[in-house]
Amino acid sequence: MTYLSLNNVSFSYPNGFQAVKNVNMSFDKGESVAIIGQNGAGKTTTVKMMNGLLKPTEGNIIVDGWDTRDHSTAQISRKAGYVFQNPDDQIFHNDVYSEIEFGPKKLGLSENVVKENVLNSAEIAGITDFLKENPYNLPYSMRKFVTIASVLAMDSNVIILDEPTAGQDTASLEIISDMIKAKNNEGKTIITITHDMEFVANNFERVIVMADCQVIADGNKRDVFWDFDVLNKALLSQPHMSKLANALQIGDKIISRSELIQEIKQVQQLNESIHIPNL
Repeated sequence: MTYLSLNNVSFSYPNGFQAVKNVNMSFDKGESVAIIGQNGAGKTTTVKMMNGLLKPTEGNIIVDGWDTRDHSTAQISRKAGYVFQNPDDQIFHNDVYSEIEFGPKKLGLSENVVKENVLNSAEIAGITDFLKENPYNLPYSMRKFVTIASVLAMDSNVIILDEPTAGQDTASLEIISDMIKAKNNEGKTIITITHDMEFVANNFERVIVMADCQVIADGNKRDVFWDFDVLNKALLSQPHMSKLANALQIGDKIISRSELIQEIKQVQQLNESIHIPNL
C-alpha cells in the first residue's frame, strides 16, 4: 500500500531556478529505495519536499494521507524524518543525549518512551558511549551518526538519508547497512540519496535515477545498472563488480562480488571440461 507519493511535483526557488520538474514517485511501507544522480539532478530538493522542509510549487506530495502543503514540517516529521547531508546543519544541542531526545520530546512522547527511543537509537547508531559528549567534540563521521540516531528516535515511518556514507569508513558503512535492514524489518520505509554505487548495489533493490531535474529511470537495481543509456544520460558509472563483469563479458547483469566469483568459477570449470587432443 502506498504510504508516500509525489504527484506531478515541480519546485522552483525564489530566484526562478527550477530544481525539480514534473516528478512522480510512490513508496510503500517497508520499502528501501536509493535515489541516485549527479549534483544538480534535483535529488536533495525532492527529498526535502517529502518531509515538508520545502513545499512543491506545482503538484502535491501525500504522506500517509496528509498533503504536505497543509501541514508544518514539524507535523510531517512525525511521519517522514530527514537526516541532513551535513550533520552541522542539524545539530544544535550541547550533548548527544539532548540532541537525540529533542525530536521525540517535541512529539509529546512520554518520558519513559523518550528514554527508550534515545537508548535504542544510540545503540543502533553505535554511539551509546558518547551520550554525554558535546557532538562538536566528535569527528564528522560520528556526528552523522548522532543525526541519524536523532531521526530514528522519532520513530517515523519514513526515514530519509541524504548521503549517509560520505566520510564513513568500512565499519561505519556496515553499521548503516545493518540499520537499514533492521528498520526495513520493522516496516519502515528507507529512502537514501547517495553517490556511492557500491552502497546502492549492496543495500537496495529499487533504484530511482534523476537527471536534469527529472526522473529518468525507476526500477530494479539490476536493470538500472545495466541500462547504459540511462547511466550515460545521468553521467553515472556501474558498480565495480558490474563494470568488471562487463569488461570480461561474462554473466547476465551481475551486481555483486559473489555473483562475479560464481560466474568466473563456472567459466573456469567449462574451460577445464574442454579437452583438446594432442595432434
